[in-house]
Amino acid sequence: MDTELLRDLRILDFTWVLAGPLATRILADFGSEVIKVQSRRISQGTEDNLNGYFNTWNRNKRSITLNMHYSEARQIFLRLVKMSDVVVENFSPRVMSNWGLSYEELKRVNPKIIMVSISGFGHTGPLRDFIAFAPTLQAYSGLTDLTSFERNNPLGLGFPYADIVAALYATLMMLTSLEAREKTGQGEYIDLSEFEALCTTMGPTFLDLAVNQKELLPRGNKADYIPAAPHGVYKCLGVDRWCVIAVFHEKEWVSFCNVLGNPAWVTDERFSTLNSRQKHAAELDEGIEKWTRQFPPEQAAELLQKAGVPAGVVQNAEDLAKDPQLRARGFFVNVEHPILGRTISDRVPWKCPENFASSWRPAPGLGDDNDYIFRQLLGMEEKELSLYKERGIIG
Repeated sequence: MDTELLRDLRILDFTWVLAGPLATRILADFGSEVIKVQSRRISQGTEDNLNGYFNTWNRNKRSITLNMHYSEARQIFLRLVKMSDVVVENFSPRVMSNWGLSYEELKRVNPKIIMVSISGFGHTGPLRDFIAFAPTLQAYSGLTDLTSFERNNPLGLGFPYADIVAALYATLMMLTSLEAREKTGQGEYIDLSEFEALCTTMGPTFLDLAVNQKELLPRGNKADYIPAAPHGVYKCLGVDRWCVIAVFHEKEWVSFCNVLGNPAWVTDERFSTLNSRQKHAAELDEGIEKWTRQFPPEQAAELLQKAGVPAGVVQNAEDLAKDPQLRARGFFVNVEHPILGRTISDRVPWKCPENFASSWRPAPGLGDDNDYIFRQLLGMEEKELSLYKERGIIG
């Protein structure tokens, strides 16, 4: 497999935090020249170039500094648009148009340009100007409710799932638009709503509601469509350590009871059949957790797995970093950063005959590529470049 399939693409990256940076990182990993447009004024928090979060989502990219409050900076950006393939941004809808950089303006400079705008609710409709983060969108879509344990405690997911879904959609749309451009010679504008992207994952839920007129209640780990009992996450020995267990049929139930040492409570009539165990899941789980609390999750899972009972460890970040399967497949790669030293990054989730990550670069420092972009690509003279720097237009 050619690990630089997209080497001829140039992408101007106006993204920040996760949804946009992940989308452009995927393309950068495959050889695209991704130019991240930054400024000293906003390079802080998650956008600080030395921040671990920034370095995770911005490997293999270049960085330039442009203060877009200056009209001259916007003109420089348009010069880059003329020689680029894609512009990606995930600001609120008003930002790019306020800068005079709407798709219509970009298209005048480069009719073949593809622009992807990622926002909470899209660039039209009554909610267009609402600022939204992933947890907001997860709540708005109904996902928070459905992934909670009970109706009055909407805990929901503990990570920005909406941003990841939107990033994958954005990547797919960029590639689709590039393919379409090969046939039509025309660019395209993609108005991507994170809210709508997340709603597409709720299809079975909408169908259940529409067809069965069923009240949708949060089920926690007790999905009623999975024929298993026990089926859940159980507290183990240690701080915030858990294992998952699922018993689907009577043979597994007998093996499960044997591993537990056949305590008296497993012979209770309430646990004699799968249906009965499902009806009395709370009492069943209480007995199981008395056993799991005696063991670290790794030991509990291993004991059950050896007996043919589906079980596993609920892994945290440290567990994943030490996971023997991931290590054996070389999932983690070392990338040398000029300031941070050796950093560890995740590889794409498939193996290639050649070393896929051998040419990967760490995330850029702020403005690391100013000279290359402004001098070599745009042909600026030293006097012009120095003037822009003095005035804070580049910087």
